Amino acid sequence: SMSTSMNMGRVVFYEDRNFQGRSYECSSDCADMSSYLSRCHSCRVQSGCFMVYDRNNYMGNQYFMRRGEYSDFQSMMGMTDIRSCRTIPMHRGSYRMRIYERDNFGGQMHEMMDDCDSIMDRYRMSDCQSCNVMDGHWLMYEQPHFRGRMMYMRPGEYRNFRDMGMSGMSGMRFMSMRRITDMY
Repeated sequence: SMSTSMNMGRVVFYEDRNFQGRSYECSSDCADMSSYLSRCHSCRVQSGCFMVYDRNNYMGNQYFMRRGEYSDFQSMMGMTDIRSCRTIPMHRGSYRMRIYERDNFGGQMHEMMDDCDSIMDRYRMSDCQSCNVMDGHWLMYEQPHFRGRMMYMRPGEYRNFRDMGMSGMSGMRFMSMRRITDMY
């Protein structure tokens, strides 16, 4: 039906840079792309938004992609390969997230309903170790002003960022947060 297809994003991944080599078209979560492509160096996002990861099972470094052409992952985002990808569902309605200074919802708590380009400037918080995403889908960034490495947060409780099994991201702190909006 029309409404179902509206909700679906579509992305085509290519083995080589500049949309060359074998391709794989994807419109759902894919935990391991190696069954389709031996490597992945470029893609075209035709609709929707996706997170891509440089390890299987949505692990490792991750990167947000909206509609557009990504001709060379290495030069555009410093990622050598894409191993898994996740679709980001369309969200209509409010956004709400509680961020906590310490793990297990300890320390200072602040409730956010909009983007925050620096938790230090806005809340005098130098660290954020857990959060509860109540509404909407969010990106959390390592540095203020939505820079540095990022992490995709769907609704749920995240008790300890350091234990989330993200290789190379264990020491990450998140200093800015942004709602994923106007996706389609």
